[in-house]
Amino acid sequence: MEIAARELLPALARAAPGEDFTAFVGRDAADLDLGVDVVVLPLSATNRVEWVRGEQFLLPRAAARAGCWLVHSLASTGPASGRFRRVTTVHDLNYQIVPDAHFGVRGLGMSALVPLAVRRSHRVIAVSESTRDDLVRLLGTDPARIDVVPNGVGRPPMAGGTPARELRAQLALGDRRVLLCLSAKRPHKNLAGLLRALALMAPERRPVAVLPGYPTPYEEELREEARTVGVEDDVRFLGWTSDADVEGLFALAAVFVYPSLYEGFGLPILEAMARGVPVACSDCSSLPEVAGDAALLFNPADPAAIADAVSRILGDRDLATVLARMGRGRAAGFSWDRTAEGTLAAYERAR
Repeated sequence: MEIAARELLPALARAAPGEDFTAFVGRDAADLDLGVDVVVLPLSATNRVEWVRGEQFLLPRAAARAGCWLVHSLASTGPASGRFRRVTTVHDLNYQIVPDAHFGVRGLGMSALVPLAVRRSHRVIAVSESTRDDLVRLLGTDPARIDVVPNGVGRPPMAGGTPARELRAQLALGDRRVLLCLSAKRPHKNLAGLLRALALMAPERRPVAVLPGYPTPYEEELREEARTVGVEDDVRFLGWTSDADVEGLFALAAVFVYPSLYEGFGLPILEAMARGVPVACSDCSSLPEVAGDAALLFNPADPAAIADAVSRILGDRDLATVLARMGRGRAAGFSWDRTAEGTLAAYERAR
């Protein structure tokens, strides 16, 4: 969601140069260049209680002072009141569909705040048809109030990624082929299924799996799973990873695998496609909608199906080349400028 906000705000300013846009942010984002005017609220995004207080009480007052006729909440929750029109982007309903996606009080908060924001919004933006269907099915939202506006490609390719030789030395990769999966360490991301799939591959043909993603309490279970199935030496668990290292890992990867059980959109598969990395991903929720025919799809509940998809890409150079070419074409259809156009259209419907 942070990536989407960072990319969308300057795209909105480009798409509507005659409009005034103001970003209300917490202290953590005070120094970001977002391409629009910025108002810093006295709260930290890392403190959920502060964030809710700011969103429900500080934001409406700040928006009124700034003369905003519309407030667009970009992260699935939003203010319940205020003398302005309200639009909320809902990225997913994982608090209902995969409740273990959120730990502790955050999950309880999402179960209250997301439906509240949806009810109180004049328009709701869903990032995929899949999320739109979830809103209708699970929250009873009127489809006529929902605008489907897909995300852009995520982080566009950048120059200056960490060199392959440096990453191979740093992560003890040797000359092995690399399987990359950018994912939070949470149960619904199905990294345990990926580890079991690795265990089904012959050791001499098994890639080394590199798993960047912020650490969570669940990570220790994943490490134990890797030990149990015998792939501990074939996995690199990384935490927060710099943009340069991420770019270098994309360049190094022979295959990008996304085995998630549920996604509202799935930005990482587009990021991989934009860089020409062959993709294999789950065949459920929004992922087939985003991937189209430019990825190998598999049943994420079946480790053998995951292993087969990975083996096909690694073992067939022609297939990998075709997927890389088709992936670039697929990713090119998802731009933040197009997202901005759809978002501005939702604003007009909210008047």
